[in-house]
Amino acid sequence: MSEHFKKPEPRHSNQQFVAENLARVRHRITVLSDQYRRDPDSVRLLAVSKTRPIEDIRAAINNQQLDFGENYLQEALDKIQALAETQLAAPQWHYIGAIQSNKTRSIATHFDWVHTLASRKVAERLSQQRSAELAPLQLLIQVNIDAEESKAGIMAKDLMALIDGILPLPNLALRGLMVIPRATTTLADQRRPFCQLRELLQLAQQHYGRDLPEFNQLSMGMSADMEAAIAEGSTWVRIGTAIFGERAQKGPLEALVDPTTQKD
Repeated sequence: MSEHFKKPEPRHSNQQFVAENLARVRHRITVLSDQYRRDPDSVRLLAVSKTRPIEDIRAAINNQQLDFGENYLQEALDKIQALAETQLAAPQWHYIGAIQSNKTRSIATHFDWVHTLASRKVAERLSQQRSAELAPLQLLIQVNIDAEESKAGIMAKDLMALIDGILPLPNLALRGLMVIPRATTTLADQRRPFCQLRELLQLAQQHYGRDLPEFNQLSMGMSADMEAAIAEGSTWVRIGTAIFGERAQKGPLEALVDPTTQKD
């Protein structure tokens, strides 16, 4: 966890615990935005709620947090259904896990954003399975910026070809890029892959122009590298531990399904 986030105190009340942590994270985003001459409103907070109990999510919603990231589909669907039956404000659900073909129908039906698109085949299935009655599914393409064999995402050199394949598909809106870079410790090393992703986004914007008017989102940065991400233009920081506290270790099945996720 970043040195700028203190370890959350033991819970006295779920509502208070989450509220205080959200306040700390939001304050940190504001401080970093000012430091790097960013508009704080240009950096949105995605609360990573995978493995977290529904009570934690309710507490976050009660504190005006409405964007949540989920990795594990069945767990997410249970939460979406449970919260749909309450009087709380409706959250936006972001799928940030690996996408297998047998998951696309549920993702297309129940999620608002996908951060981990990495193939035309998956995009075609999402397009076919997204109801035209729903708003277009907001898509971010995951880029394997460090070209690591163990990481999901496309190689940077393949980005334009993938965009070409997705542009004609209905019911989808291409919004930008996402990355999970190799873990490093110094600010300079952390900034490097984020800078590369920002430059890749700018290249795509120049190439496609008016064909992609809203291709302007960068999903990058977690608890340990949020400063570097904000410095390099992140528009979505994916934060879990600093909001909800430490979570239980992933089980063996989860580790097999999602081997690339770093600590949020």
